[in-house]
Amino acid sequence: MSEGELLLIIGPQAVGKMTVGRAICAASDFRLFHNHHTIEPLLEIFGYGTPPFETLNAEFRLRVIEEAAASGTRLVFTLVWDVDSEADAAEVRRLVAPYADRGLRISVLELIADLPTRLVRNTGADRLEAKRSKRDLAWSDAHLREMERAHRTNTDPDAPSPADDVLRELPHLRLDNSELSPAEVARRVLEWLDRG
Repeated sequence: MSEGELLLIIGPQAVGKMTVGRAICAASDFRLFHNHHTIEPLLEIFGYGTPPFETLNAEFRLRVIEEAAASGTRLVFTLVWDVDSEADAAEVRRLVAPYADRGLRISVLELIADLPTRLVRNTGADRLEAKRSKRDLAWSDAHLREMERAHRTNTDPDAPSPADDVLRELPHLRLDNSELSPAEVARRVLEWLDRG
């Protein structure tokens, strides 16, 4: 059994978290658990953001992470994190706890790309294949723009946030992947993890 490890990939919608996660997994023994693994099946039953959706989404994610930690799995987990939200910071703490409680390594990769880059990526075939809820392109485009206006999903060294309290405790790599291929990002991230 390998020694378990958790790599959180955070950043705004359509920045490439899932795609980079797949590239990291292809080049290592990490396994990918992207945020839409729980979102898509729940959307078939409950509306997005409804109490049953929120409860089950949080619980399913935690259970997968608990079992991965218990089995010594090297796991990549992707999520959009509103860095100004105390509730999101508390949820991230809850999700990393199964790895932390076992003394396993936890690291955070934060991906950064501007809105025009992400709007192009939002229509990528790989994204649409894995995320059925994004296939209504007009809705998806509008939702991405609304999220950009309503939430801050990247940290800023000059603008403190509740996320900083969590991130100070963990190795954290901020990486602008606007001009980098997923394979190049994966190479850099795996080198960074190896040095840590």
